[in-house]
Amino acid sequence: MSKTLLVCDCLGSQRVDAEALGKATDLDCGACYSSLCTNQFDVAAKAIPQGDVMIACQQEANRFVELAEDLQADLPAFVDIRDRAGWTDDGASTLPKMAALVADAKITERPHSAIDIVSEGMCLVIGDPDAAVAAAEKLADVLAVTVLLTPSSEIIPTDKFDTIIGVLHHATGSFGQFEARINAFQQSVTGGRGTPALTEPKDGAVSNCDIILDLSGDTALFPTPEKRDGYIRADPKSLPAVADAIFKASQMVGTFEKPLYVRMEPSLCAHSRAEKPACSNCLNVCPTGAIQSAGEHVAIDPMICAGCGSCSAVCPSGAISFEAPSADDTFRRINTLASAYRAAGGKDATLLVHDDHGGQMIGLSARYGRGLPAHVIPMQVSALSGFGHAEMLGALAAGFARVELLVGPTTERDALDPQLELALAISGEKIAIIDIADPDLLSDHLFEQEQGTTIADPVLPMGTRRQIARLSAKALNPDATTLPLPSGAPYGAVMVNTDACTLCLACVSLCPSGALGDNPDLPQLRFQEDACLQCGLCTNVCPENAITLQPQLDLTDAALSQQVLNEEEPFACIECGNLFGVKSTVEKIVDKLAGKHAMFANPQAAKMIQMCDNCRINAQYHSDNNPFSAGDRPRPRTTDDYLSKRKDH
Repeated sequence: MSKTLLVCDCLGSQRVDAEALGKATDLDCGACYSSLCTNQFDVAAKAIPQGDVMIACQQEANRFVELAEDLQADLPAFVDIRDRAGWTDDGASTLPKMAALVADAKITERPHSAIDIVSEGMCLVIGDPDAAVAAAEKLADVLAVTVLLTPSSEIIPTDKFDTIIGVLHHATGSFGQFEARINAFQQSVTGGRGTPALTEPKDGAVSNCDIILDLSGDTALFPTPEKRDGYIRADPKSLPAVADAIFKASQMVGTFEKPLYVRMEPSLCAHSRAEKPACSNCLNVCPTGAIQSAGEHVAIDPMICAGCGSCSAVCPSGAISFEAPSADDTFRRINTLASAYRAAGGKDATLLVHDDHGGQMIGLSARYGRGLPAHVIPMQVSALSGFGHAEMLGALAAGFARVELLVGPTTERDALDPQLELALAISGEKIAIIDIADPDLLSDHLFEQEQGTTIADPVLPMGTRRQIARLSAKALNPDATTLPLPSGAPYGAVMVNTDACTLCLACVSLCPSGALGDNPDLPQLRFQEDACLQCGLCTNVCPENAITLQPQLDLTDAALSQQVLNEEEPFACIECGNLFGVKSTVEKIVDKLAGKHAMFANPQAAKMIQMCDNCRINAQYHSDNNPFSAGDRPRPRTTDDYLSKRKDH
């Protein structure tokens, strides 16, 4: 049984060829209705109980959801082909674009993991007496409120909430588990007449709470405060803002579900090895401070993480992956949009990636302005910062002529801008960021933008983000061999000064990705470029400062196999002839120690430097001062030995 697609032209305000759309999407489309949400509501009432229904109307989705609930039927799926395709000044056919949007809506994403947060309604209110006390009085009926006032404030007795005096030193945690440390802490003394007496001030008091309502008007307690769940901040001089904050706080009681936005695989993390620093990309871009160093890897606090996706975009190893949605789901959507558009006859499409803010811009542009051109296909994502260079390149390689990212006022640009720079170095001028806040100007920009040309042979983006980036780069640059990349890129070569390198192989032992390797049979330093993360650990650990990094992308097959960076002749043991070590290194040690160091003043002892492990042990065993000839070690004396000696006396 095929899915049913109910199409409406919204009182004739858009052109929809229902028959052609049905063929392009392999859905049972039937007729095109004009007022499906009002006069023809009975059509939906008959179709929904049959199941597997998609309605091409996002604006009135709530009406159809209520209808399905009343009919005790499965909820229908929805797709917006009106604001995003039908309402446009473009005279070109929008059928390919509509087919692509419907195909995208048919994709079912994997369920996201989540964690329960329990809030018992313990709320700490911070601010001057006027604002804080007034807010506490309104919240006291629904929350367990404690008001923190500055030391010079006067406490007015009340049994509705607790009042304390002190200075908030700092706060940690998130919704349901805040911890506030307070200095000069004082509580009122119960009983007495007049103004309550206060306890002696003390520092380091701890207050645990579920919610913090900050009406102080001072600097926020947390970085990017709007992203810290449970922390509500408002300007005390703005009555509407304070009222909104009070209402928001009053609703934060009970059990809430928080998505687990990212997944961490510590074994892949290239943060550090042997206390030597390496990659810190995620630490540098996390806006909330949810990521902290934890030795050889980083740790992510899921309670603080706000799901911006920046860490996954900049992680070179894939240790951090975005899960809401996953990279696989994102690439599947990209490929579906591109392939469905081409299959319906579309050519040279532009992918417009946007978030909720961009969705509102597109809606306003469609209703009151020119809308989007027929070749511009919008794709809404939950976090623009998580749309990294691999996704940008993958979209071009999958069959889009251009990729435009519509940013908003809350977009995290710290991660997005470098990712764009990296993608441009690989793709050329086919990707851009649109920072426009006016819907009409957005439409004008897109209509005036040169359409571009799709590559001749699109590819299917499959594999890890690194694999997709390499595959896309080869598809976009079929005649190139090596592409120079900007500093900080996660792809590149390791350059070794062979005159300084002693082949100590410290870099090999600590390389987190295995890009550097050795040869168990010969003194060699080997390197496989496609595995290199450019984390910098090898440069930090090299005792001779012989290693430098060169950001680049080798598109040849040579990058997929090990290449010798440095090699030397091995040294032959003077006793047995077995090869060991590096000849130049052994000769340097002999030159520096033989006859010049107390341990190697004897020529026989100096010869041991030129012996393999087995021969060195044999020579030491048969030497005149052999430590092994001293016999067995004396038995350690015990308490029983001392007690028996006393008894003898």
